[in-house]
Amino acid sequence: MARAAMIIGGTGQIGRAVARNLLGHGWHVHLAQRSIDDLPKDLAERTKSVALDREQPGALATAIGDGFDAVIDTIAFTEDHARQLLHIGPNIGGLVVISSGSVYRDAMGRTLDEASQTGFPQFPSSISEEQPTVDPGPKTYSTRKAAMEQTLLQYSREPVTILRPGAIYGDGSRHPREWWFVKRIRDGRRRVPLAFGGESRFHTSATANIAELCRVALDQSETRILNAADPTAPTVAEIGLAVAAVYKAELDLVCIGGPPRGGVGSHPWCIPSPIVLDMARASALGYRPITRYQDAVADACHSAELAADAGATFPEYINALFNYAAEDAFFTKGNAP
Repeated sequence: MARAAMIIGGTGQIGRAVARNLLGHGWHVHLAQRSIDDLPKDLAERTKSVALDREQPGALATAIGDGFDAVIDTIAFTEDHARQLLHIGPNIGGLVVISSGSVYRDAMGRTLDEASQTGFPQFPSSISEEQPTVDPGPKTYSTRKAAMEQTLLQYSREPVTILRPGAIYGDGSRHPREWWFVKRIRDGRRRVPLAFGGESRFHTSATANIAELCRVALDQSETRILNAADPTAPTVAEIGLAVAAVYKAELDLVCIGGPPRGGVGSHPWCIPSPIVLDMARASALGYRPITRYQDAVADACHSAELAADAGATFPEYINALFNYAAEDAFFTKGNAP
């Protein structure tokens, strides 16, 4: 008998990828989200949708009803969300929850969220799941994710897998980092400045790979934490070349030594030292990535274009990175290497 899964946040980029993966392996899939307006046609025709506002008391339990073989929560963010999942635990067979690699801290307690105040964290060359994490609490994105994780791990009586991805990309993203390169190509900007010598490495996570890891975890249900990233961690220069290849464009990547200069050279992967996630634990389960950045990035690029052309407003941290006038002035002064 086919197994049934509920995906919370089914219209988002991770939810779409998980739905397609599970459907391809014979699952029945239900998608729960506030609105189904953004659901692609291929998923609308093959899944069942449930309207869900999880902030309403009892709404999640009502949506789960008699239960599912698996629940994949792509949007859990707080301790309260974790407690919602604990409440429905007896009615589900397996649970996978998306967290974030940003919960890690370095040996001196430095974190991504507070890097501007404390300095950027210095991580090992490959970050395992044993790396210490931020203290749980309501203060930042990462501390909230940590609170969600710890509540589930401490109190769940049913198996729960926590996935920690890096820089997520894929179809349906509302925070498309790749737009930073795509917009420049569309605007005819071929000279692209990159801070830190173009060597920034913020480990990418294709939604297709996250989805495959979800499936593998559900087939071997137990309580665990797993990193969820691509087979390699490309530099931002390699990312730029991969995006350029999608459009058969030639980019002049101007690598600037050191940090951005007056904002010039800043980009969505802009970090001074690498963040690379160790995937050994996932591999030991039998997980094998099904794509790599150079092959998966096209879907992310085209999705970002469609969203922009439809009038989508991307987050301000992305919109603020297109100061062409400052870039032109920088190049005119002969600052480029």
